[in-house]
Parts: sequence; C-alpha cells; structure tokens
Amino acid sequence: MKNVFDKEVSNELIERINKLNEQSQPKWGKMSADQMLAHCNVAYEFVFDNKHHPKPKGLKKLILKTFVKKFVTGEKPYKENIRTAPEFLISDKKNFDTEKTRLTTHVAKVQELGEDFFDNKESHSFGKLTKTEWSNMFYKHLDHHLRQFEV
Repeated sequence: MKNVFDKEVSNELIERINKLNEQSQPKWGKMSADQMLAHCNVAYEFVFDNKHHPKPKGLKKLILKTFVKKFVTGEKPYKENIRTAPEFLISDKKNFDTEKTRLTTHVAKVQELGEDFFDNKESHSFGKLTKTEWSNMFYKHLDHHLRQFEV
C-alpha cells in the first residue's frame, strides 16, 4: 500500500483527482463525480472538521473496532461495489469544483502534517491508529474511488 505521507504519493493522488471532470463517469456504482468527491471528503472531515455524527459508543464502537477497523485500515484493496457506511452516503448534487478543491487540499494537508502527527492519533470510529493504519485508510479509500472513475 502506498504511503500518503510521501510527497510523491500525495502528488500522484492530486494529479489523479485533477484528471476528473464533471462529465467523468463511474466504471461501477451510482455516484456522480461531484458526489464521489464529496464522499471522499467525509473521511477527512472526520479528522479535520468534526462536523459529523458523534463518536460511536457501546455496541457500535465494539463492532467498528473489532470487525470493521481491520477491513478499513488493512492492506487489502476494496472490491468494486462495496456497501457505503451511512455517514458517507452522498445523495444530493454537489459543486464539483468546490469538492475537488477541498479534496486536493485535504490530501496535501495530510502529507504536510506528516506521519508523526497521525501516529497514535485517535480516529472518529476506530480509536487510536498507527501512522500506517492512517495511511492505508486514506490511500485505500481514495484509490478505490479514483479507480472507480478510471483515473
């Protein structure tokens, strides 16, 4: 899995994002390009904006940490057409250029903050993650959707 804290990797991701346009069509799934960009931004909003649902508690927290964490932060790439968590669903139209700019800014910010910032940082859903788990989570999700739109 590529390391998002590496400047070369973050630049590659930004270049791929910049190849998208409003007419880009998915190879699978139902999201439009603007919705996909907004969907990808949610992962970063959980880290930087704290504008989503409160942190999970009780049984939901246990399930996320026990079963979902390894799937999300592990090395194995996502399969096509996997289900989306409710917090990540985007069903309304978004401003393509705004979402694209937000996403490239988030990717650059993660790289600039660096792995030391993220190492053992608490995630919204999974508790403390290592720098590798953070990198895998960011890269794997974004790469999945960029492949979805063939960029």
